[in-house]
Amino acid sequence: MRYIPSSPAERRKLLQVLGLDSIDRLFDTIPEAFRLKRPLDLPPALPEADLVQHLSELSRKNLDPHSSAQFLGAGAYRHFIPAIVDHLISRAEFYSSYTPYQPEFSQGTLQSIFEFQTMICQLTGMDAANASLYDGASALAEGILLAHRAKRRQEILIAGFVHPEYLKVVRTLVTTLGIELKMIPAGESGACDVDRVAGQLTGQTAAVVIQMPNFVGRLEDIAPLAQAAHRAGAVCIVVVNEAVSLGMLEAPGNLGADVVLGEAQSFGVPLSYGGPYLGFMGVRMEYVRELPGRLVGQAKDAQGRDGYVLTLATREQHIRREKATSNICTNQGLCMLAATIFMATLGKQGMRELALQNRSRTEYAKAALIKIPGCKLPYPGPGFNEFVLELPKEAIAVHRQLLGKGIVAGLPLERYFPERKNDLLITVTETNSRNQIDRLAKELKGAL
Repeated sequence: MRYIPSSPAERRKLLQVLGLDSIDRLFDTIPEAFRLKRPLDLPPALPEADLVQHLSELSRKNLDPHSSAQFLGAGAYRHFIPAIVDHLISRAEFYSSYTPYQPEFSQGTLQSIFEFQTMICQLTGMDAANASLYDGASALAEGILLAHRAKRRQEILIAGFVHPEYLKVVRTLVTTLGIELKMIPAGESGACDVDRVAGQLTGQTAAVVIQMPNFVGRLEDIAPLAQAAHRAGAVCIVVVNEAVSLGMLEAPGNLGADVVLGEAQSFGVPLSYGGPYLGFMGVRMEYVRELPGRLVGQAKDAQGRDGYVLTLATREQHIRREKATSNICTNQGLCMLAATIFMATLGKQGMRELALQNRSRTEYAKAALIKIPGCKLPYPGPGFNEFVLELPKEAIAVHRQLLGKGIVAGLPLERYFPERKNDLLITVTETNSRNQIDRLAKELKGAL
């Protein structure tokens, strides 16, 4: 947003139109106890030219993403975005479009949503997908609420390593509804212990939640976990926060998943300091009426031409509030459009090639890093583009040392698991060159 200040005269005119005698009167509805009684701790205001210069100076303190070596992922991934994505989403008819309430005027928007849903179904193996969600974390919460409604049960099993920040969002949104979350820790391999999960299933279990690949980078064996959930009459929910993995791995729906959801930021959406991103959700047809948000369908008009319509909109803006499945009021339309263009640009072969590049560069990094004396892989099983590296000393200190050399050496896991002080979660994507990986190995060896 541009720098558009208001003058004292303009503010006086605004108050006059509103019939108020002071700015403070604008906040009469806020109780006194919650009002700040002192000025904000901010420096004096600057003219626009000086402010632009100041912000430019601050921005130069950031690491240059093109010259630094970044190996940070953990749910937000740096991938190459073809120029065509930004070019097309910057067209005014896309970035200025709004909710398609009137399909006769919104065919382009509706078609892009329909294409997004179709490609999500193809990648996940699901029968239907909705018009995207806020982000992966809220998508998981919505998936749990879906299972709770469909099964009328109160218990949810969270199996293995699911992203800790996703779980914080889930607890915020679902525990006030009396839903009980039961955590089933992963086995020593870092993956779910199928027998342990099966032993925890009861007649009150609505869903089993599995992340694939999981938070420590391990691939999970979805099929037996899904079978165990189904034997107990529960829903199998698979969370995907690195969507590029779907270009290489078997679709979760083909392995028995009933709901596949997660984060699609990897598909053409820049990191942007944490957002906006977009969540996705696909389901089997038996759960389609429990989908949150909206679903766009394809139909024929009176002349036999293809047309697109809002087929299902189970949210409180469209139907009686008590009947709504959620209050999702946006489908992150611009991010959804970017993801749709990204997937269409790469196509089936391109998506697979992208995934294979991520996998092969990750394996190269693993081989280089475990040669460093004292370093090892605590979870050496199959993975995709993330893995945990255990160091012979505390990871935070090493991470800071490498940061000074322009290397973001992954994520110290102590942030989420205090007992794992020596562990780094390292992510390698197609944006990490062999030279960057070799440099990481060299500087890490020196730091140790």
